[in-house]
Amino acid sequence: MKPALLVLAAGVGSRFGGDKQLEPVGPDGETLLDYSVFDALRSGFSRVVFVIRRDIRERFHEVIGRRYEGRIEVAYALQELSALPVGFAIPEGRAKPWGTGQAVLAAAGLIDTPFAVINADDYYGADSFEQIGRFLAAPERAVNPEMYALVAFRLRDTVSENGPVARGICTVGDDGMLTRVTEVTGIDRAKGEGFRAPGPNGDRRFSGDEPVSLNFWGFTPSIFDALEERFRAFLIGRDQDEAAEFFLPDAVNELLLRRQVRVQALPTRSPWFGLTYREDKPSLEGRLRERVERGEYPAPLWG
Repeated sequence: MKPALLVLAAGVGSRFGGDKQLEPVGPDGETLLDYSVFDALRSGFSRVVFVIRRDIRERFHEVIGRRYEGRIEVAYALQELSALPVGFAIPEGRAKPWGTGQAVLAAAGLIDTPFAVINADDYYGADSFEQIGRFLAAPERAVNPEMYALVAFRLRDTVSENGPVARGICTVGDDGMLTRVTEVTGIDRAKGEGFRAPGPNGDRRFSGDEPVSLNFWGFTPSIFDALEERFRAFLIGRDQDEAAEFFLPDAVNELLLRRQVRVQALPTRSPWFGLTYREDKPSLEGRLRERVERGEYPAPLWG
């Protein structure tokens, strides 16, 4: 059974200043998402599910979804603030949904095969999709549905030239299994060599070779029940917090701690780039143009 691709595309792009998942960056107006779907198709994926906001539904279909018709099966899920377990209510003053963990749950009724999760505003590279595609298509997924995967990038390949970023620093055992993802904010280039991030007791230093998560996960449908359980636990005591967010890495960390799942880290040297700041766009456009000129992608991408 071929895997599906779940795309988290409901973000508001506050640092970028707009819906960056719809921003044209390719030589012929392609979005970053176009390149991800193209690489997924080449790696054996047969279906894509977009998690989007209600207010961009029509525009997203016109700008993004329509171009995939006839190429890959497409479905849409809406991430809604009101999508809460029975017994919980929207806190007064809250305006936005509950984070990436809830975004994945929004697609629970639309996916019944192994699937990958990605962000709409990141470029992950062909090697990343090939690795996760092989993992998800392996027969072992049917007999070991609690074995998941994470594509792990090198920190040095994921830091913006235009400001600090947040990254999930991965702890990986000698057996290649993920033991924890620790969210670190404010990572920037240090003077001299390496990278830094502010910490409670002074700067934290990084070499740049640390594996990091960019929300490129491989799951089986068993994750939905596990996330539903973790979402309920998250809301207890925080359901009236207007700023609380149920993040996917935090939920997976808790599942790892409880030994309910195992996660294989898939290291990649694929280049990563994304739209964090508006100033990232010119460099990103140049890097995509170079890949087209080398023949890695056709131009226009969809013929």
